[in-house]
Amino acid sequence: MKKIVLPLLLLTASLVSAQKMSSNKKAIVDAVEKHKAELVRISDSIWGLAETAFEEDQSSKLLADYAEKNGFTVERGVAGMPTAFVATYGSGSPVIGVLGEFDALPGISQKAQPTKEPLNEGAAGHGCGHNLFGAGSLGAAIAAKELIEAGKLSGTVKFFGTPSEEKFFGKIWMVREGLWDDVDVNLSWHPGANTEADVQSSLALVDFKVEFFGQAAHASADPWNGRSASDALELYTTGINYYREHIKPTVRIHYHIQDGGQVVNVVPDYSKLWVRVRDTKRSGMMPVYEQVRKMAEGAAIMANVDYKISLISGIYEVLVNRAGGEAMQKNLELLGPIKYTEEEEAFGKKIQEVTGKPQLGMDSEIKPLLETKEHPGGGSTDVGDVSWNVPNINLSVTTAPKDTPWHSWAVVACGGMSIGHKGMVYAAKAMGMTMVDLLENPKLVEAVKKEYKERKGDEVYEAIVPDGPPPIDTK
Repeated sequence: MKKIVLPLLLLTASLVSAQKMSSNKKAIVDAVEKHKAELVRISDSIWGLAETAFEEDQSSKLLADYAEKNGFTVERGVAGMPTAFVATYGSGSPVIGVLGEFDALPGISQKAQPTKEPLNEGAAGHGCGHNLFGAGSLGAAIAAKELIEAGKLSGTVKFFGTPSEEKFFGKIWMVREGLWDDVDVNLSWHPGANTEADVQSSLALVDFKVEFFGQAAHASADPWNGRSASDALELYTTGINYYREHIKPTVRIHYHIQDGGQVVNVVPDYSKLWVRVRDTKRSGMMPVYEQVRKMAEGAAIMANVDYKISLISGIYEVLVNRAGGEAMQKNLELLGPIKYTEEEEAFGKKIQEVTGKPQLGMDSEIKPLLETKEHPGGGSTDVGDVSWNVPNINLSVTTAPKDTPWHSWAVVACGGMSIGHKGMVYAAKAMGMTMVDLLENPKLVEAVKKEYKERKGDEVYEAIVPDGPPPIDTK
């Protein structure tokens, strides 16, 4: 009896949700379903290509071409980045933007299976689900465009193809070019291990490189004639590690040694490392950044070498918008949770077993909207810079099992099969439905903009980028 009752309850809940949907929101759901096969094809193609920062030539083209095929006017190579583009449809206000990402992470290639095995040894993989991100966002934009085309809605939809989120943060240069200046409200989503209207911020971040220049010498015959750039590097990283005791718990400092010398019997005359500083607020990050910069000079003095600091880029924390989050939350409740097959649940539990996590399976439950934390944990995103220039509504959708290690092979595995596909399609529907709310309801747009202005206050946005073009040729 229980086996019969449960499906009936789920079917009833689904019918109730459908009955509450407006005709335009039903049209969004239908449009996404109509394009589903193509969206999955595009996502899987990008998953297989796994192109990294500023090298997403084919991935970008797949998305831009499909936007063009569906009636969007596409401007390619914007903001000095060959793989960045903007696809536009409609005219007049409101102008609603939606973000799409498509870059992969180096070295985590993986087959679409729940045990670790690379698809291509040493190659990149979509360990952050950006193959799903780009395709899902485009699906939402196309669904909203079709309603405008049918005369059911009026306004403008813009899809932003944004490269290099994982490394150089391409959106900063797009913001610098003013590409969101005419946008009223922007939407974004990100693959995750749960489904929620995301009203949490992220961490501000700054990236820079430190190089030390010394004098080479034979490491045994005449080391006294050498001035070791490697000594300076080690002194510098030691200083950073001692400094950790005296920074706030919200701060994170990472570094990656890119060149510490080439052979053991030479006093190295060159060394280089990549340093990253984060905090929950840009205002807290900047003093730490300045101190860590000064420490490079101290290390150079101690090792009697020269040094050079080069800014790569930096990003703001996300400026949360709860008014937009509340609108998104209502649409998640209308859609209800994603349903998984027994095979998908087993896939998820196997991922959890192999990665040493409790075997809890998938979590797509729609929970109440959370309170916004003052100091959230987590990572960083260049969506933050967009959110300081236009109100942004963010969404997280389940594309991997609970507690999955992110930026890992496990996320790559899920992004190439039905668990990832279901999350992508769900995201397209939820964002498309929220776009309907914004295009239909000027008061909602006003409320979102009002909160944005209040949260931003008097702070003037200053992009943390060096002068000149994006670092397309920087490795």
